Amino acid sequence: MKLISQGAEAKIYLDEDKIIKKRVKKNYRLEILDNKLRKFRTRREAKVLSKLPKEVFVPELISSDDKSMEIEMEYIIGQKIRDVLDDNINLAKDIGKKIAIMHNSEIIHGDLTTSNMILKCKKVYFIDFGLSFFSEKVEDMAVDLFLFKKALMSKHHVVFEKAYEMALKSYIKHKENYKYVLLRLEKVEKRGRHINKKK
Repeated sequence: MKLISQGAEAKIYLDEDKIIKKRVKKNYRLEILDNKLRKFRTRREAKVLSKLPKEVFVPELISSDDKSMEIEMEYIIGQKIRDVLDDNINLAKDIGKKIAIMHNSEIIHGDLTTSNMILKCKKVYFIDFGLSFFSEKVEDMAVDLFLFKKALMSKHHVVFEKAYEMALKSYIKHKENYKYVLLRLEKVEKRGRHINKKK
């Protein structure tokens, strides 16, 4: 078993053809609270993975254990969208469509960066649902889109405008009641600009 990634919330191990995600203990939190939070987030991530529509490609959930705070899932071998989007901008259409399908299912990814998307066999797979949750609120969907837009702007500034336009058009085409999300997105963006001016 090999450690391949370590974030603030978890360590990611590769074990042959499986990924094992272990949520790490936070010493700055009370132990009872820390255990409760890690158990909840482990259960929630596993539930999101199991509830996603088949049209959204994600690692297959193999097992989940909220006692050891571990999730076992399929290892997706491919290229990160971060590394290929600039030369294959049409992928933005599929990304926008899949985000819409997630939102139609009241699932918020919570960390929509191109580092959390993998291209395998010409299909876009979404990974790392550690910050995901269930919500029917247009505010949460709008924030999801806003964070995706910021991620594109940061990592793909050369193709950002075209890629975001293509993704948003595809989102609009597939999202039920998209107008409410876009109206809220305008407000979220204004808040974001206001916060940046204060910094």
